[in-house]
Amino acid sequence: MPSEFDLIARYFAKPTPQAVLGPGDDCALLVPSPGMELAITTDMLVAGVHFLPGTDPQQLGWKTLAVNLSDLAAMGARPRWALLAGSLPEADEKWIAAFAEGLFACAKHYCVDLVGGDTTRGPLNLCITALGEVPTGKALRRDGAQAGDDLWVSGQPGLAALGLAQLQGKAQLPEALATRCISALQRPLPRIELGLALQRRGLAHAAIDVSDGLLADLGHILERSSIGAEVFGTQLPYLPSGADPALARQCQLSGGDDYELLFAAPNKNRLALAELAAQLELPLWRFGRIVSGAPGELSLLDENGQALPIDRKGFDHFD
Repeated sequence: MPSEFDLIARYFAKPTPQAVLGPGDDCALLVPSPGMELAITTDMLVAGVHFLPGTDPQQLGWKTLAVNLSDLAAMGARPRWALLAGSLPEADEKWIAAFAEGLFACAKHYCVDLVGGDTTRGPLNLCITALGEVPTGKALRRDGAQAGDDLWVSGQPGLAALGLAQLQGKAQLPEALATRCISALQRPLPRIELGLALQRRGLAHAAIDVSDGLLADLGHILERSSIGAEVFGTQLPYLPSGADPALARQCQLSGGDDYELLFAAPNKNRLALAELAAQLELPLWRFGRIVSGAPGELSLLDENGQALPIDRKGFDHFD
């Protein structure tokens, strides 16, 4: 049976060219680039809460890092380093090797060094701390939305939640759509290039990644910015054909696990954002606007401007 240190050395000790010192000591040593602030985030993935038992470990390795890089994308930060802490029920080397393969595939794709971490025996629980850089004073934050701003979201929110519904037997999707939705759930693509472009070009006032649900995460921007919003039901991203429309809309509005970017931008930037969408080959949907109102006040409007009921905004671990 390999020891804890054998497992780390065998599967997680890789070269770290962006660090002064990587795994193997009490701490990693990192040097931020001149003129940069550090953006730091951490997220846990707990078996049975964030992923289903039996999830492919390679896909899980990718997702474990990707969901943290999505937070950096939302700040307009470039990913640099990550640390991994986890508890494992047993030292299953086949599982660990596949997990590490997925983790380092994501790290290589987004130019991230794994510079340290910890492991212990216990229920399956994976926690990444990710660090990135953003020019001083230029980070995209949740508290900058202004009345009159347009609301935008990238990609197609709702696919991941539909994928989860398919795996749980709550939906019966056509094969091609099921494959697409399950891929969105298990192998999310953090929108790093979009976040960097929004930050560098000064196109957005505020941003957040969609992890708990479109309306729930919009609510975080509204609370932090002390402002309200209107969402236009007819301008939301199109629903995938082959899915029950009511379920698909529910997944889109409150499903979460999409890791798309939601942002508020001045309406003068509409053309620039359309050009950016074409450059990145990534759909950007203008689906609402920021309005003066009580902090967190949110209206979902139909084609006639009438308010629709909002039964659920998103996921809450303690709800």
